[in-house]
Amino acid sequence: MLSQPPLLMNISQQSHPLPSSVSSQQAELKIAELAIGIGLRSPHHQNFMDAQTAVDWLELHSENFFDPQSPQRFQLNSIAEHYPLSFHGVGLSLGSSDPLNTRHLQALKDLIEEYNPSLVSEHLSWSSNKGRYFNDLLPIPYTVESLAHFSDRVDQVQNYLGRQILIENPTAYLSFDSSTIHESEFLGKVHERTGCGLLLDLNNIYVNSINLGLDASEYLTNIPVEAVQEIHLAGFTRKQLDTGEILIDTHGSRVSEPVWQLFKEYRQICRAPALIEWDTDIPELDVLLEEAQRAENEQSEVLSRRVVA
Repeated sequence: MLSQPPLLMNISQQSHPLPSSVSSQQAELKIAELAIGIGLRSPHHQNFMDAQTAVDWLELHSENFFDPQSPQRFQLNSIAEHYPLSFHGVGLSLGSSDPLNTRHLQALKDLIEEYNPSLVSEHLSWSSNKGRYFNDLLPIPYTVESLAHFSDRVDQVQNYLGRQILIENPTAYLSFDSSTIHESEFLGKVHERTGCGLLLDLNNIYVNSINLGLDASEYLTNIPVEAVQEIHLAGFTRKQLDTGEILIDTHGSRVSEPVWQLFKEYRQICRAPALIEWDTDIPELDVLLEEAQRAENEQSEVLSRRVVA
């Protein structure tokens, strides 16, 4: 999914504490196994502030809420009273050779300490070079050297935050000749080395399977299922090039049928909470809720078959 450069907040800028009732209430709101959530986007904030929308949990982009004086932060105060939360970051640039941005990390830590989300996640990617941020999540080569570098960065972040983070698999449109490790194996090794969890985006896996010729089912088989704590479901866009058709990871449409099939396949062995993620051309909330209901229906069908068997 596309990102924006991180909002850099001065460490000396202190946020105002939340009322104790918000913090204590959020501590009791945890994301359960098999729970189905949707991504929280600004056009729908008011719906959730009113606490009248039936959904199991919400995921938000952390950077959009860094400013403690922003309207978004005020809205989050109300939303956090009623829904379990997951914080999904796009700006740490974990795969970059740049030093970790401590101002960004401190802003994230402050946000986490105020709202106590159930899950915190970032990406297997990079997005900065010499302090310049790009509006994208760029892939890294899968080598022994990059594995050591990326794992060290995850360790640094987890130590700084004082908690586990999840790492999400990326999309890519080209592969590196220098890569010597399969992406699924790479993710598994990062988990082994750091104790991080994994966030599996099934749409990303499917897009890569078409664009890069990967086997999606084999990919899922190679992932350590015990490490997976969250699943993303999203849509893609088809684009015609002179050399043929490719899939673009826009997260701007309904979940495709092949991705629903992957979800049903993976739900047979993994009970991690799942999320409908929609980042561009954001529709009315009813469309997201329809997709969430389909996720409920698809997993109910899988689980009922397991019970009968």
